[in-house]
Amino acid sequence: MSGNILLLLPIILPFIVGIVIGFMKNEKQRNTMVITTIAVELALVAYFAMGNTALTVWNITDRLSIAYHTDGIAKFFGCLICFIWLLAAIYSLEYMKHEHKPARYFMYYVMSLGTLVSLCFSSNLMTLYLSYEFMTILTIPLVIHTQEPQAVRAGMKYLGYSIFGAGLGLFGFFFLNTYCFTTEFAPGGTLNMALVGGQENLLLWVYFLMAIGFGCKAGMFPLHAWLPTAHPVAPSPASAVLSGIITKGGVICIIRVTFFLFGADFIRGSWVQITLLILAMATIFMGSMLAYKEKVLKKRLAYSTVSQVSYVLFGLMLLTPIGFSGALLQVVYHAIAKNLLFLCAGAIIYKKGTIYVNQLKGVGKEMPVVMGCFTIGALSLVGIPPTAGFISKWFLAQGALGSPLGTLAVVGVAILMVSALLTAGYLISIVSNAFFPGNNFDYEAVSKKEPNGLMTVPLMVLAVAIVLLGVYPNGLEALISSISGVIF
Repeated sequence: MSGNILLLLPIILPFIVGIVIGFMKNEKQRNTMVITTIAVELALVAYFAMGNTALTVWNITDRLSIAYHTDGIAKFFGCLICFIWLLAAIYSLEYMKHEHKPARYFMYYVMSLGTLVSLCFSSNLMTLYLSYEFMTILTIPLVIHTQEPQAVRAGMKYLGYSIFGAGLGLFGFFFLNTYCFTTEFAPGGTLNMALVGGQENLLLWVYFLMAIGFGCKAGMFPLHAWLPTAHPVAPSPASAVLSGIITKGGVICIIRVTFFLFGADFIRGSWVQITLLILAMATIFMGSMLAYKEKVLKKRLAYSTVSQVSYVLFGLMLLTPIGFSGALLQVVYHAIAKNLLFLCAGAIIYKKGTIYVNQLKGVGKEMPVVMGCFTIGALSLVGIPPTAGFISKWFLAQGALGSPLGTLAVVGVAILMVSALLTAGYLISIVSNAFFPGNNFDYEAVSKKEPNGLMTVPLMVLAVAIVLLGVYPNGLEALISSISGVIF
């Protein structure tokens, strides 16, 4: 073992404490332990984000090792994930009171955070792959928590798709271990071009299969079908982090493989770039259309995730600094907005038991804070200024039009605009009916059903973050530009 051993702390801590939480009977003590652990985790990740730290845990062979580091990507995703995880945990303290076996839920919830930090901090493909697999294993209990038949089926579907996707990643690992100088992540890639000579198309196929495999977790077509099945059946705070955060696990893997192993120069201009851009655009449009037609609220939001996360993949596959910046901005803004929307949906379910969109007429009169926050999240996903979502979509459009892709870039921007219109159709219609239910609505029967502060405060924090990041985006843009500068 060499390096700063303290870097293991934010990875191991959630596992140890999570197991303890699973056996705690006292609700108050358990809740305190959950929030304290995640808050400490956030503080640790923020601490390591202030410098560049590395640790090699185990040299398996001369080319394979378990190792961690804190580069720009690790810091960016690590801080975002821990921040969102903490807010969803606070919300969960109240929400899980009406669910069975909360101790089991919080055990896996806390342990899952450890795998996500491990994924973020991974400094090579071996560590990334193992972290990715553990992330799947530890989040399955969140999907099947209710243990109802549809939840179990959804969990098995999630497992099957994830294992298949990870298998494609492992398949690529064998080739990269042969054709790369090293599978340690390095900006610009590590391909040994002397060995690659004459095998370029083979390596392009390898990259394509790895992108499809890791794109499964991000909900990209054709391995997207697990997402709208698994997310709606989980408890709402679990749905929120599955949709807003776990999907970013696939994004992290694609970033590492694309920009830190193969290298953008190797992929740029190839058939793989064009094909993956087309798949991303198809997923954006398809997800929006399916969300527009869906009648179940949480399933509508899940289809929305299929569409919105592919905005990120579209930006990454442009292989330009502006496109990359737009992709990372979309990562942040989608994570915040989608967690907000799922938590709002959970608050409605918790207080009213309502799961269908057509049952939401007048809910804004009963739950004005919840629906006010929902409105802000919806506006951000549509991309209406001054919400944060406008900024990322602006960068993505600029990145596409500034790329040498010609007609494909124009088609991409058109699809982004059509998707925005569809998003407005399936989200703003909910807001309209919630606050303006019409003359047939019984206004006299309205009674306030706002949830308590444990649920509403996280909603308001996320809503405020959306507005502040939309009005003052320069700090985040500068951070992402510094990461982009290292890669390009």
